[in-house]
Amino acid sequence: MVRHNNVIPNRHFKKKWQELVKTWFNQPARKERRHQRREDKARKVFPRPASGALRPVVHGQTVKYNFKKRLGRGFTLEELKEAGIPRKFAPTIGIAVDHRRQNRSNEGLLENVERLKAYRSRLVLFPRKSKKPKQGDSAEEDRKTATQHSGPIMPISHAKPALEKVKITDDLKNNRAFYKLRLERTNVKHAGARAKRAAEAAAEERDKAK
Repeated sequence: MVRHNNVIPNRHFKKKWQELVKTWFNQPARKERRHQRREDKARKVFPRPASGALRPVVHGQTVKYNFKKRLGRGFTLEELKEAGIPRKFAPTIGIAVDHRRQNRSNEGLLENVERLKAYRSRLVLFPRKSKKPKQGDSAEEDRKTATQHSGPIMPISHAKPALEKVKITDDLKNNRAFYKLRLERTNVKHAGARAKRAAEAAAEERDKAK
């Protein structure tokens, strides 16, 4: 008999484990379904790019992520104005617009303006009515040879910094960097006390001279 007021051991091991196992036998079918949906979407938006609208290059929020570049929600009205694209015309040619975003730096503004100009120069614009092309529409030869763009539109290119190679000399080998840092740190730490002692010693010498 169990003594004291303890829990009665009633351990059931490996009971109904079949109900807890999750299978993924539908993975190939889901892959095929996603592929078919992408093809249907591309066919529906033809000749527009299947990946969506062009988006600006922005920096992430907070100190942790602000050094990284990513795609933003849309271009500002100032960026569209500098690129010479009307704000109401931009969404019709696949450019995302965000009227709430503000430009905080001139470098970011110029980068996105150049991005807009490059996109506009590569764009093949189809007329609404093939028999009545308007000003700004692409030529008929360009429209015939145009293909639908697949993949991200103008992806961000991260430039890698170039490393400078230096030949290791004897001076570099004998240079004790850590020792120098410790020495300078100690000098800064005791600078006040040393200056005080030097001033007191100078005062004593003046008194003795008198």
